[in-house]
Amino acid sequence: MPGRRHLLTAIAAVATLPAPAIRAQSVAARTLRFVPQADLSVLDPLVTTAYVVRNHALMIYDTLYGLDASLNPAPQMVEAHQVENDGLHWTFRLREGLRFHDGEPVRARDCVASIQRWSQKDPLGQLLAARTDHMAATDDRSFVIRLSRPFAPMLDALGKLASPICAIMPERLARTEPSRMVAEVIGSGPFQFRADQWVAGSRAVYERFAGYRPRQGGAPEWTSGPKVAHLDRVEWHIIPDPSTAAAALLRGEVDWVERPDFDLLPVLRRSRDLVIETTPELGSVSICRLNHLHPPFDNPAIRRAVLSAVNQADFMNAVAGTESGAWQDGVGIWPPGAPLATDAGMEAIHAPRDIARAREAIREAGYRGERVVSLVSTDFPAGKAAGEVGAALFRQLGFNLDHVATDWATVVQRRASREPVERGGWSCFYSGFAALDLLNPGVHQLVRGGGARAWFGWPSIPRMEALASAWLDAPDLSAQRAIAAEMQRLAFVEVPYIPLGQYVLPTAYRRSLTGVMRGPPVFWNVRR
Repeated sequence: MPGRRHLLTAIAAVATLPAPAIRAQSVAARTLRFVPQADLSVLDPLVTTAYVVRNHALMIYDTLYGLDASLNPAPQMVEAHQVENDGLHWTFRLREGLRFHDGEPVRARDCVASIQRWSQKDPLGQLLAARTDHMAATDDRSFVIRLSRPFAPMLDALGKLASPICAIMPERLARTEPSRMVAEVIGSGPFQFRADQWVAGSRAVYERFAGYRPRQGGAPEWTSGPKVAHLDRVEWHIIPDPSTAAAALLRGEVDWVERPDFDLLPVLRRSRDLVIETTPELGSVSICRLNHLHPPFDNPAIRRAVLSAVNQADFMNAVAGTESGAWQDGVGIWPPGAPLATDAGMEAIHAPRDIARAREAIREAGYRGERVVSLVSTDFPAGKAAGEVGAALFRQLGFNLDHVATDWATVVQRRASREPVERGGWSCFYSGFAALDLLNPGVHQLVRGGGARAWFGWPSIPRMEALASAWLDAPDLSAQRAIAAEMQRLAFVEVPYIPLGQYVLPTAYRRSLTGVMRGPPVFWNVRR
């Protein structure tokens, strides 16, 4: 990646760039200006798994359960639940006083419809749906789920942080097909979305919902506990250029930059007015997702040949540079240090790389020069860096590469296409997943093989789906690890995606902000 790591140039750019075009007005004490990692082009949390949309959803929609500091599910909208009949009968009762932003009370039937919509898209939800015999409201505050087989991660599923979250919305909106966006953005969370002030590619605005009743007792941790909004207004300003965003933060024109570029961290750290933090639990795994529907990556032999040529250190050096502890290679399907991490099949990652042999394997597998459309975002620095390394590698391997660099919002829209490349489709794209979203088969969308119901790329791997179901019934961690090992071996044969390494993500905000919590960017508990 020539020129990427010219730090002095980047620092000079921050010092000399003109002020970004943010609406001129004095910053009120109860207004926060935030620069998200990418443009918010989609508002429905089920239409895409992009983290920027998940973070938007966390502001607006409440969830039945949240995650505490130990990443365990804790009641959020739910007052209490009861489990009977050897885990086959679950009863949930909602807290009193829950209201949607349109003034309507939150009813149990809203929750049922929301779970049903979510379970069509989410991999853990799909496993739940396959075991659900009956789900219905019994009164305005209670609903039941009756299962054909036990489903141990029930609370983890309903409170998961991995995209897509189980966002509770009014029944009339939750009846929308999950492939279509809901007509209105109405939740029951601590902030409400100002659709009249949303400008795609520029700004999104949220205002405190006066009708929100926080959960009583306990401490706010991650997405659990009392969600008390001290801010009246949160503005998201879309600033695609990392240097411009850093300059705005240094000048106090914005308060928080979600994902500052690694190159700019030294100059940001020199400012006493800024706090730079990392959340190791949210360390991100960089990935290249392959489209299994169309040539050339519908051919598993070609996918394996590409995997054999990938040197994760090359990608991580481009993504995070040489800063100590910022990244690691040798990453398999399960994140390093996770309970299910295993060495099974890791020779696919650790074996010496041989570009010439991989190129010959691609030719022998039947590649005949088909156009390969590679999507990479220009406003997601880590993805852009990985994509540029990937583009160089693909050309070395002899692919007829069409490297399409565009903003992340466009990547999110185009990756939903199942058409061949000549009709606007794609062959591969680059992204990153929080390690928390890859911990087990229930949340790990990339490894699943549900065909049309799978994540973008749509691999069909029936054996992988059978193993995911077996993981649900495993009696202990030892049995779960044995299943995870088999899944990793299978993944390196079928290659649903290519892991490119893991890195730790920084965030940067003004020291005048207090109450910023670890985990994803949430805005309750924050004060100026």
